Amino acid sequence: MRKTSRPFFPGLSTRERRLIARLRTPLAVQRYLNHLPYNTEPAPHGATLRSFRGVVAHGCAHCLEAALFAAVVLEAHGFAALVLSFESIDQLDHVIYVYRSKGRWGSIARSRDPGLHGRLPVFATPRALALSYVDPYVDYTGRVTGYAVVDLAKEMGDYDWRLSRNNVWKVERMLLDYPHRRIATSDARFKRLKRRYHAYRKANEGKKPLYYRGRERWAPIPPEFG
Repeated sequence: MRKTSRPFFPGLSTRERRLIARLRTPLAVQRYLNHLPYNTEPAPHGATLRSFRGVVAHGCAHCLEAALFAAVVLEAHGFAALVLSFESIDQLDHVIYVYRSKGRWGSIARSRDPGLHGRLPVFATPRALALSYVDPYVDYTGRVTGYAVVDLAKEMGDYDWRLSRNNVWKVERMLLDYPHRRIATSDARFKRLKRRYHAYRKANEGKKPLYYRGRERWAPIPPEFG
């Protein structure tokens, strides 16, 4: 929920403070993340889970890193540090930042898939927001099975998930252990979506689809998917 603005965290660099001051709205944060390369965690360094500070320093982000970045920026502008975690049958989970504006829920996200980015604040409940991701989640292996909304400020306590220069793996472990609410979809629907996805990728030289219903509720997506 939107609250009054709070002072910036102590220890921010001038660059970090200026960036936070510039990104005053969820839409501004989404547009900023859309122009960052997706963090594919290439060798030799391998997997990462960078804080806001790490994202700024390295100039790229995967889904959870983008959610942490958004949480830090928008906390300074009065929003709660909320993320929504998805569980999937293939254990390739997705995490997005979520917020309320005028009583409605929206999200900010970064993904390798166009349909898993942010949503405009038009959803009545977090569950309704989560359900808007069910169809775009279906690819060769993915299928949403559950979701959870988590308050990072509450759950992480004094742990430095905001400005640490190190990987913040404790956030990932907390989300994996956090109770998720079940999302059930029919097998017939899942199989239909999967067949359509396979057929589209084959017919379009591997391009990822944008044919989903409800696209008018999506926030802007990165230019590489346009």
